[in-house]
Amino acid sequence: MKSFSFSPISNTDATILILGTMPGTKSLEINQYYGHNQNNFWKFMFAIFQEDFCNDYQTKKELLQKNKIALWDVLQFCDRVGSLDSAIKNEIANDFETFLAEHSNIKTILFNGQKAAAFFKKYVHLKKDYQLITLPSTSPANASKSYQSKLDQWKIISSL
Repeated sequence: MKSFSFSPISNTDATILILGTMPGTKSLEINQYYGHNQNNFWKFMFAIFQEDFCNDYQTKKELLQKNKIALWDVLQFCDRVGSLDSAIKNEIANDFETFLAEHSNIKTILFNGQKAAAFFKKYVHLKKDYQLITLPSTSPANASKSYQSKLDQWKIISSL
C-alpha cells in the first residue's frame, strides 16, 4: 500500500521539530497525526504542557504551535502494509533543506522512536548543528516501556 505523509504542523517561530516516520493506517484513515487512540503522543503533549486533554484535532495542533513545536514525518512517501515501521519499503524522505531554511528558529529535533531517527540519519544531511534527541516511540507497538517511563523521557521537551 502506498502511503504519503501529511503536511507539517508548524509556525515559522517553532524552536523544536518532532519527527515521526510515517502516519499509520488509522492516522491516514482520519487524516490526523497520531490518530490511533492508543498512541500516546497527544496525551504526552497535554501532560507535558499541563493542559487538560482534548480530543479536538484543531486544539491539539494549536497546543503544539503555541509551544513553538513543529510536527512532521521523516518520510514523504513509502510502501507499507499495516502501520509497523519495520514494514516500510521504497521510502523517500521529506524536503528538510527547504523546511529547516523556512524554520530558522528550530534548534532541536526530536525523534518519535528509533526508526524515525534512523531514516533521518540515512537520508538527511544537515547544513548546521541541531540538538538531536531520540525518544521512545509513542506507538502502542512499543510495549517494552511503561506509559510513565516513556512520558518521563518525553518531558525533556519542557526543558528545551
